[in-house]
Amino acid sequence: MTDGNQTPGRIPGPAARKVAGARRNPSVYGVEHTAPRWLRNSAGVSWRLLVVIFMVGLIFYATSQVQLVFIALFIALVFTAVLRPIVDVLSRFLPRGLATALSIIGGFVVFIGLIAYVAYSIANKWTDLTKQFGDGLNQITEYLESGKLPFRITNDQIATWISNGQKWVQDHAGDLAGQAAAGAGSVVEVFGALALAIFCTAFFLSRGRDMWTWFLNQLPARVRPTWKEAAGAGWYTFSGYTRGTVLVALTDGVLAFIALLILGVPLAAPLAVLVIIGAFIPLIGAPLAMVIAMVVALAANGVLNAALVGACIALIGQLEGHVFQPFIMGRQVRLHPVVIALSVTSGTLIAGLLGAVIAVPLVAVCWAIFSRLRTLDPPMDEEDASADVQPVDEVEQIEDDEPVHEG
Repeated sequence: MTDGNQTPGRIPGPAARKVAGARRNPSVYGVEHTAPRWLRNSAGVSWRLLVVIFMVGLIFYATSQVQLVFIALFIALVFTAVLRPIVDVLSRFLPRGLATALSIIGGFVVFIGLIAYVAYSIANKWTDLTKQFGDGLNQITEYLESGKLPFRITNDQIATWISNGQKWVQDHAGDLAGQAAAGAGSVVEVFGALALAIFCTAFFLSRGRDMWTWFLNQLPARVRPTWKEAAGAGWYTFSGYTRGTVLVALTDGVLAFIALLILGVPLAAPLAVLVIIGAFIPLIGAPLAMVIAMVVALAANGVLNAALVGACIALIGQLEGHVFQPFIMGRQVRLHPVVIALSVTSGTLIAGLLGAVIAVPLVAVCWAIFSRLRTLDPPMDEEDASADVQPVDEVEQIEDDEPVHEG
């Protein structure tokens, strides 16, 4: 039997008949040879990527409509991650509900005590600090007028800038008042979100396992192991990141407080608290706290003291990045600096300061879940990765020899 390219006397197999049929009528077998293979593959990836982008955009849109609820839930998860080890220890001796209540109350006592100490420190040193600021500003003005810098600023220029600033405030008084009123509404929303977060935290700490078991029971049995594995990886990363960030922030604050006390910078305690708060904002929080501390030191004690403050806080930042974070958090929650920078920038553009705070933990959780559920192919070595590209005629020959797959 002879048929075209077939060997005489051989009956064509199913694969050969399939190829021949596809060439005669590609639409029947779902194969299109008029477009190159790279274009067909790119088109397939493109429409799938568009679907993923649409779903991500839909999630962001839905979240923005209930932003208060999302913020409250995020804060509740942070509180739960921080307080859960304490509740687990207390529940060995006390009922779970009582251990939860004591942990939440204890956390608030520590927080309120810290704020009260900062307020007392500012009120106690306000008079001396005002005088030091005045003297420091005069020193800065004299230094700018001395001509030691490439540029020179006079008292008349500074007075002109102050006058322009006052005029701008008077011209925009109405807008500023409206923004202040909107800020008052935001304060009410913050307290509402905090109350909802505390309410959710109480249930997460006391009945979290029961709530998670109930949720799993609502899913089909075939997908429960996948959900359990993904949630376990996500919670392990989120709780590790949160507790690690708290410990790193407290360590940075203590070291900053000691350094500021040694250098004689006023308001060492409030500035240390500012360093603690800045540690929760990746990349931009710590430098901002450093700049504020240097300004206080410059106004109160001069240029040399400000330079020493900047060096000390920069050293603390290096210890944080190379010692504290790897030791406390571990490698399971570490991300590449490029990923952190892109995450913080994207979060800031989408949701402002809140986005900068929550972007990194969310990306870390998503990456942990993806890493747990994916199946990796064998890795390439450096020699394979840097191999030369095949010539075009060889690539075309490989494409012509590949079998035609259905669909």
